[in-house]
Amino acid sequence: MSSSQPRPPSQPASASFLNGLLAAFKSVFFYVLLGNYIGISALAYEFGFSLTWMVFCTVLIWAAPAQVILISTLTTATLLEVALAVGLSSARFLPMVAALIPTLKAEHTRQTHLLLPSHLTAISVWVEGMRMLPQLPREQRISFYNGLGTGLLSAAVLGSLIGYALAARLPPVLATTLLFFTPMAILMSSARNNQTLIDRLAFGLGLVVGPLLAAQKVKLDLMWTGFIAGTAAYAVHRLREAMR
Repeated sequence: MSSSQPRPPSQPASASFLNGLLAAFKSVFFYVLLGNYIGISALAYEFGFSLTWMVFCTVLIWAAPAQVILISTLTTATLLEVALAVGLSSARFLPMVAALIPTLKAEHTRQTHLLLPSHLTAISVWVEGMRMLPQLPREQRISFYNGLGTGLLSAAVLGSLIGYALAARLPPVLATTLLFFTPMAILMSSARNNQTLIDRLAFGLGLVVGPLLAAQKVKLDLMWTGFIAGTAAYAVHRLREAMR
């Protein structure tokens, strides 16, 4: 007889999904998104969009900046201009998905299994997923990530419902303030997740370069901030590796 121990059974996909759902409910992003989408839904109400439209917009687009662009420009710009603006706003998810897929894929993962995780990828889901996924067996990661994304998306949908109900009573200043929750939460979570020198250096340089470019009114300042800070951090990392 072989002395090797039998391999323990893998966790069912439903259990992994439930664990991801619970992780979403425990995440600070759940409550940040709830507040953020209360503000976005109040904005949609002010522009005359229906509650049904707002919910479908949240589920299909699942990107707060893109939704704000859509809501604020749909009545003043052409459909082509709106589509281009929303598309460019959401292009930032492409490198996130590219970084996520190698973390999710197992040996027998099909391309179709990656469609839902790709759609569920928002900054909040990506930040939490990249923190938690490496601690899980590969065969559990896709279902866990789907649960995590579904849980955080449910916060956005719930916020949309609440915001629409409160829209008539919500002061505009408060609605605007709620929109600021998500970028601040992402900033804090990104700072917490920086584990290596290259991550910390890119993060720190971004905090310096970003405001400088914004103050100079450089176009596409966010894109240039990522390019400059990321390239400089990578160059320092390569230099340190070469000197070892």
